[in-house]
Amino acid sequence: MKKLIAPSILSADFTCLREEIKRVEEAGADLIHVDVMDGHFVPNITMGPVVVEAVRNVTSLPVDVHLMVEEPIRYIEDFAAAGADWISVHIEGEKHLERILSRIRSLGKRGGVVYNPATPLDGIEYIMHALDFVLIMTVNPGFGGQELIPSTLEKVKLLKENYRVRERGILIEVDGGVKVENISFVAAYGVDVFVSGTGIFKTKDYKKTIERMRSEIEKSIKN
Repeated sequence: MKKLIAPSILSADFTCLREEIKRVEEAGADLIHVDVMDGHFVPNITMGPVVVEAVRNVTSLPVDVHLMVEEPIRYIEDFAAAGADWISVHIEGEKHLERILSRIRSLGKRGGVVYNPATPLDGIEYIMHALDFVLIMTVNPGFGGQELIPSTLEKVKLLKENYRVRERGILIEVDGGVKVENISFVAAYGVDVFVSGTGIFKTKDYKKTIERMRSEIEKSIKN
């Protein structure tokens, strides 16, 4: 299975977002990751459906929308209509996860659940039938540029060993502090999708950075 790299546009230069997206697409990205924050669920406000629609209009890559919002059920249709292909919601912010995940899938999108660093995986077995992917936060959500918290990767191991997500066709995504210097360490846990913001957008050559990331991932897999 190909490992996927998803640049997070939260760290892009918004004065030339179209060009930034084109650059990472040409550099070999697999997804475009969009962090949506409402200033309530996390202490920051970012972008909404209008930005997602703009992203959709300038790339052929799948758009991966991570909703860090209260009452995400209110926004699913808007983001789906705007062009999101993957939509993930936090287990901490949604009481009726099975319902919202089923709604995401009914709209023809991939649905995922997100776990903050301090949130255990308790209860995931009851929503697995409605999951396409699990997103493990490797930093506390809200701001880019944070350092990865190594202990969060133990959840990846648990997902593979205790919950057997591979057998169910569920992908494991990680988000937070991923960069060339540590992606090999992250990949060793069996991650499928690597979100990276500053780790890509704050480098000079996106193509070289993504190529180096793939090389480090391959080394980890072979070892």
